[in-house]
Formats: sequence, structure tokens, C-alpha cells
Amino acid sequence: MKKIIIERPGGYRQLKIKEFPAPAPEAHEVLIAVSAAGVNFADVFIRMGLYKSAREFVGWPITPGFEFAGTVLQCGAQINDLAAGTPVFGLTRFGAYSQQVCVPRHQVFSISPDSKLTLDEWAAFPTVFLTAYHGLFHNFVLRPQMEILVHSAAGGVGSALLQLGRLANCRMIGVVGARHKVESARAFGADVVIDKSREDLWARAKAICPAGFDVVFDGNGPSTLKQSYQHLAPMGKLVTYGFHSILPKGGGFPNYLKLALGYFRIPRWNPLHMTNANKSIIAFNLSYLFNRRDLLQEAMEALLNWVAEGKVKPPVAQRFPFEKVADAHRAIASGATTGKLILKFPGD
Repeated sequence: MKKIIIERPGGYRQLKIKEFPAPAPEAHEVLIAVSAAGVNFADVFIRMGLYKSAREFVGWPITPGFEFAGTVLQCGAQINDLAAGTPVFGLTRFGAYSQQVCVPRHQVFSISPDSKLTLDEWAAFPTVFLTAYHGLFHNFVLRPQMEILVHSAAGGVGSALLQLGRLANCRMIGVVGARHKVESARAFGADVVIDKSREDLWARAKAICPAGFDVVFDGNGPSTLKQSYQHLAPMGKLVTYGFHSILPKGGGFPNYLKLALGYFRIPRWNPLHMTNANKSIIAFNLSYLFNRRDLLQEAMEALLNWVAEGKVKPPVAQRFPFEKVADAHRAIASGATTGKLILKFPGD
């Protein structure tokens, strides 16, 4: 079987396709034939050697990929509730860019025969929706009519945040960086869309919500974090889960000068000032939460119910044959895409 590996950090050429023996599942694992794997911005950080949990849990070489959809090939000895041929989707802590992958049973979810979603859509579902769910429901008390600003609102996590926020009866304000993304953000549930390529982001945000936002979701990093915090209302929460803006949008290699400048542009907040302003900052990385089965189970139960009811749907923007993985990384790093990207794997 083939899988994509990165033997050392670097540019697109480090994404190599190699042949490997088929893996054998351990007693608690399921062997999956992967039909599609989601592509996330974190995969770009992994390729460049800038993703801390990838270095801690795997090292080099590494196969990226946090999510997949496919069919069961074989179950470990302790598993008796899945059969070969069952369509499934799930999560991995790296490794999904592969024709076959072994995954712990609790990270694999059966796809209902009544599902209206394709395998491609299921492959695009778990990472962004679990990130959005954790950000919205596990970190603060979410109340109806909260005013929530979402950066990168036409992307994977942004689109999931908009959908879940609307389900919670919040007013969702989306920020996009190009004109062609405006309708996507509206379709995902934004009440108002700010196109920062055509209008002043923060002047428009002030006009929309003069008293400040109850919550701001910011995965950009140093380009917007300071202003995001400043535009919070008293008791407001800034939720940060990424630092996309420190990476170059072209070339594929780390720009160490930009990284250094970006690092020093990250605000350093004073807890005393935060207390006086009644504002909070929440930060998380989903790859460090794999040991919290309780949170995974709670989130996935709720999300699957909403999918079954037709209330949420994963966006799939673009499909790439797995041989074109470098093109997928170029596309997602460009900032021009909407929704999700996936890699397609042929059957053996």
C-alpha cells in the first residue's frame, strides 16, 4: 500500500509517496481502507517542522493527516461491533495520508446506511467540526443572542463555527479575505459578512457591534489577535486555535524572518489588565486532546445527531488525487480556498 511521508521538514518536495507493507491492527484497533483524507492547515505546519505535537508524538519521518473516511478491512481481537466492509470515518493523531491506516476503535465512527453524505464529505467532517464544537461548547457558557465574530469564516473551521453558532441562536459575523468568499460565508450561516479585501475590517466591526463582541474566534495569529482582543465587550472571550498568518502564502518553505517577526508580534497580555477589562483569552490545540474520550464522545454524539437532522453539513471545496498532495498544500496555504480540501485514494 502507498502512503505519503515527510522524512524531514521543508517544502513541497518533502511530500513523498512510498510503498509500505499493509499494517496489522492491534487488539484495540481497526484497519481502514482510506477512500479520502482531509487536508488541514495544520498539515502545512507539520510539513515545515513547526507543529509541536507532531514532533512530540511522532518525529521524523511522519505521515500527516488527522481525519479519514473509508471502509473497514480488519478488526483487532478485542473488537466485535464492526465488520469488514462497513463504511466509517474517523480521527487520527497523524497518519491519515495513507491508503490504509490502523486507528483505535474509539476514534472510528460507523456511517449510517441512511446517511446522505458521501465518503468525501465524511472525510472533511471530523477535524473542523470537533474544533468548532470544542471552541464553542467546552470553553465558556454559550448563551443565545451572543454576538460572535469569526475570522476566516469561509474556511473549514470557520464554516463549522458559523453553522454551530446559528444552531445556538447566536448572531454570527463572518470575516473573509476575498469577494468570492462572501456568499460561501452567508451560505454557512453568517448574519453579516465583512470582506476585508474591500472594507476596513475593524471600522466595519465597530459599526456592526459598537459595544464589542461577546466572543471572537481567531485562527489567524499575530495579524489580528491584538485587535480581536480590543474589540471584545466586557466579559468577552477571545478564542484562538491557530497562527496561520505567520506562514508564507507561496514558496512552500518556512520564512524564518517572517516567523520571527510574527512571533514577536503576538500580544503578551497582562492578567491584571485583563481582570480590569473583564476579558478572557482561551487557546487550545485539538491534537493534545486525544486522551479526552469523554469530550470526543459528547461532541461526536451531538454532531452526528445534527447531521442526521440535516442541521449541519461539511463543506467540500476541492478534491485532489493523493499523487497531487503538493498541489493541495499549495492551495490551502494560498488562502484562496473555501470550505475543505481532501485527498482521494484509489482502492487496492
